Amino acid sequence: MLDIKFIRENSEFVKKELAKKKVPSEIIDQVLSFDLERRKFIKEVDNLKSMRNDANDQITKAKQQGKPVGKIIEGMKTVSQKIGDLDDSVGEVDKGMVKILSSIPNLPHSSVPVGSDASANQVVREWGKKPVFGFQPKDHMELAQKLGWISFERGAKLTGSGSILYQNQGAKLIRALMNMMLDLHIEKHGYQEVWPPALVNRASMTGTGQLPKMEDDMYRLKDEDLFLIPTAEVPVTNIYRDETLNEKDLPIKLTAYSPCFRREAGSYGKDTKGLSRVHQFDKVELVKFVRPQDSLNELESLVLNAEAVLQLLELPYRVVMLCTGDLSFAAAKCYDLEVYAPGSDKWFEVSSCSMFENFQARRMNIKYKTKDGKTEFVHTLNGSGVAFARTILCLLENHQQADGSIRFPEVFKKYM
Repeated sequence: MLDIKFIRENSEFVKKELAKKKVPSEIIDQVLSFDLERRKFIKEVDNLKSMRNDANDQITKAKQQGKPVGKIIEGMKTVSQKIGDLDDSVGEVDKGMVKILSSIPNLPHSSVPVGSDASANQVVREWGKKPVFGFQPKDHMELAQKLGWISFERGAKLTGSGSILYQNQGAKLIRALMNMMLDLHIEKHGYQEVWPPALVNRASMTGTGQLPKMEDDMYRLKDEDLFLIPTAEVPVTNIYRDETLNEKDLPIKLTAYSPCFRREAGSYGKDTKGLSRVHQFDKVELVKFVRPQDSLNELESLVLNAEAVLQLLELPYRVVMLCTGDLSFAAAKCYDLEVYAPGSDKWFEVSSCSMFENFQARRMNIKYKTKDGKTEFVHTLNGSGVAFARTILCLLENHQQADGSIRFPEVFKKYM
């Protein structure tokens, strides 16, 4: 959430930056209107409270002098009623202002390329070479079904379209990826493992920015205001909601495996075949809580942590910096890791690594105490390290052999 004081003092700058995310300037005018009304009410309340304090002094003196105080008390009843009415008005204005502020996305960082859509994204670097086959490569759907590792039909029978049943070596592959990624991030990259719940409340979803904008893409329980998590980012980042951390403990680096659930309500017209876009998938998530001055460097190291997974899996990939128009609601800066899949002849995003500055921390009220005793909002970051479904898609297509078998990278010897 953006700071209302910052918006008030830099309204034209905020409008200009939000325009890069295709947000109309009128929304800032609405916030400023609420803010002006709120401050007017508060000023009136302060004046009335000052009058009430003066009257209390008068009552005390009058009683000491044996003078009547009835008229003063009667007058103060009217003042107290006005204060109560104004407090109610402030509360209503606060609700309206918070609602609008919650719908305003984060500002893009100054280093993010300006552009209206994905066509303006920038490839930062590439790793590995696209495989060259002496045969016509198959796509992952044909490979997985012939191997008996994945049943798209049975997954659809059990749940519906966009649901997958992994079986035999396919099921073992899920478990191997989970253990391999967690071991890497814990032992090599210094993350602490947590195992979060797969159900979270509305406050958690709002804190990380999934709500209110993306509620249509989320799975919500019918009889309770709880949501299936779209990513472990939500519960893991909310671990420290309404808490104040110590500077000496920063950065805090957490990693978690979780199933993830997304309705993909906005996926109409996108490629939804096979493993490219599913309603339930598995992922290892990386989350950081850092000092503001460290967040840019921590983002770069976060990307390297995710890249290490793809290098161990021997997958050709590229790192793409998203432009302003392609950034998510909460992100100030983001890199996507995209892996090439030869059978599909496409690049598939398997990780997004984002820096949110203090945007999420303000929504969740996560602060830290500096060495000199001041309190500030932390900066939060997260990234997939990495998502399983599309990674499996790319593993099958990149490491396929002429006979339809799969050559597993060396890293799997420990896990399969």
